[in-house]
Amino acid sequence: MKSYKIGVVAGDGIGPEVVREGLKILNCVAALDSFKYELVDYPWGSERYLKTGEACPPNVLDEYRKLDAILLGAIGDPRCPTGLVEHAVIMTMRVGLDLYVNLRPITLYAEHLCPLKGKKPEDIDMVVCRENTEDAYTAPYGFTKKGTPDEIATSLMLYTRKGTERIIRYAFEICRARNKRKKLTLVDKANAVRAHDLYTRTFEEVGREYPDIERDHAYVDASCMWMVKNPEWFDTVVSTNLFGDIITDLGAMIQGGMGIAASGNIHPGQVSMFEPIHGSAPKYAGMNSANPLATINAIGMMLDYLGEKNAAARIDKAVRELLVSKRIPSVGANSGLSTTTIGDMVAKQVS
Repeated sequence: MKSYKIGVVAGDGIGPEVVREGLKILNCVAALDSFKYELVDYPWGSERYLKTGEACPPNVLDEYRKLDAILLGAIGDPRCPTGLVEHAVIMTMRVGLDLYVNLRPITLYAEHLCPLKGKKPEDIDMVVCRENTEDAYTAPYGFTKKGTPDEIATSLMLYTRKGTERIIRYAFEICRARNKRKKLTLVDKANAVRAHDLYTRTFEEVGREYPDIERDHAYVDASCMWMVKNPEWFDTVVSTNLFGDIITDLGAMIQGGMGIAASGNIHPGQVSMFEPIHGSAPKYAGMNSANPLATINAIGMMLDYLGEKNAAARIDKAVRELLVSKRIPSVGANSGLSTTTIGDMVAKQVS
């Protein structure tokens, strides 16, 4: 019987509540599909920072590398300096573990969830491969004459050939494996941000190795427009860190909302991290009202990555059936169902 060691960072706000329900589903499918797992809890987050002045210890990467995967609930608290805890916890994982792929499926489970008129599940079924370790997120920045009328703020957008090629190659492989429209779209802004010419050239060069994959190219502003007007045009998308962050949040909304959107932070073959993308939502903390479906979907992505394909498919099928039938009427905190109730419903559906 296979066994996995899974790190859990429940984090802040609604994180502990949605993680609790996600682990409930993990327990169900483990019993059904005969695998074992061991959880390692980490108390990293804003409460720890407020008590100790440290969000997480600097040597934590050594522990992470002994795991098979990590589940993250949510990080962020308005009582802490903007971005400080998020960088300490999340960016330590992404950069320290070189999780260069941010994989975000955008799937419409049921037509009534979509805010776009006339769009159906067959119209919204794509996956975005966002580069996860470069760009403005990890490049140097600075301030000159700070606090004066002449203040200047600078932030570099840094890309490497290695980083660019590996995310593009990963996206081609994902597109081939999906075996749907077999179309890969590069989203950048090479007409204005000339450094993106590296993406354009690399996309063309690597694409020659994948003659079975149709190549498309769109600037990020046009991509946002087409994702709203004609989402059916997209199959697999590859983009930079910054623009990938933007278009995937747009994608989350056209699939119904943040309450169902999950992501994987991946380095193929190594320990990787999976999370809902909705954030910590402090105003809902402790109310047992947050929708845990995004975390449950993150569990499904984690299991798929670990090779437990059948367990992942069980979760996807259960979530789909509950949404299509409207037993779970929405993916937000306004569903009328408690966090615990939704977790129980999914657990029953996968059993």
